[in-house]
Amino acid sequence: MKKVTIYEVAKESNVSLATVSRVINGSSVVKEDTRKRVEEAINKLGYRPNAIAQGLALSRTTTVGLIIPSTSVSFSGRVINGLCDVAKIYDYSVFLHTITEGVTDIKEIIDEVIKSRVDGVIIYADKDLDDSVKLLEEYNIPMVVMCNHLSSDNICSVYVDYQKAVYELCDSYLEKGIDDIAILQDHRNDVVSKMMLNGAQEAFKKHGKEYKSYIEVSKDNRSTYKFLKSYFKTHKHQVFVANRDSQALAAMNAAAGVNINIPEDMELVCMNESKYTSSVRPEISSFVVPSYDLGAISMRLMTKMLKDEQVEEKEKCLNALYSPKNTTKD
Repeated sequence: MKKVTIYEVAKESNVSLATVSRVINGSSVVKEDTRKRVEEAINKLGYRPNAIAQGLALSRTTTVGLIIPSTSVSFSGRVINGLCDVAKIYDYSVFLHTITEGVTDIKEIIDEVIKSRVDGVIIYADKDLDDSVKLLEEYNIPMVVMCNHLSSDNICSVYVDYQKAVYELCDSYLEKGIDDIAILQDHRNDVVSKMMLNGAQEAFKKHGKEYKSYIEVSKDNRSTYKFLKSYFKTHKHQVFVANRDSQALAAMNAAAGVNINIPEDMELVCMNESKYTSSVRPEISSFVVPSYDLGAISMRLMTKMLKDEQVEEKEKCLNALYSPKNTTKD
């Protein structure tokens, strides 16, 4: 059966596309006789409006653009689920755009997404955006930034407080007299790495100490496992903290390769629990990150901005829950 279009409705009722869209959207500016004529055409032709047709009158498509780095897609699956579930509730569609590693011109990326006629943009920003805030503010379109805490008139953000998570982790170890706590840098997520370092520094400062065990990794390094296998030949820490599951797995395998037993010789903690941290043996102690909530809350903030509703918190902070397993002693 042929699908009836909005163009055919406009032709049948002898009005413009915008007028048909206004009728569909329930606008009060349409004259009553015109409204009846359009509604009769809709009923006669059996037209069923779609999201694009419903957005024509207000130059809106009821579509939100989602920008995610390709390197984060595996982690962000639950984020996308949460975002899409809320989008469905409020009758929005989501247009996904992935960024390949090495792309730094965020303006070019946003321009491309906006050209696709989205009403708003949600950015999964695992890189530092401090230098891009003013640029983002120039866009006259609602934006939500995930994983960074920043805001302005048209920007909201939702992020996980990794700084607090690491602070509390380090503080608990320092209370037990354990101060050799190494944190591995993660170039794939500069923001989280910075928050983790800040959290450790804050905890050590509380205990009158200086944090000195941040492991910096060259950007040219292509194998965390090879790097750590070499590193562990001359270094052994009481506690080793990694951001991603792949880093934690590399640490566990590299440690085994040089006869460092986990957790007897070195405890291991991962900042992001995944199916991999739970499926390996020993199971890796990790933080449960509210990934679904990250996406759901981001989309809800977007719908509020699009509908000009009041936003109480422009920077929404979520907490990660520590889940000790078999790579830590307690």
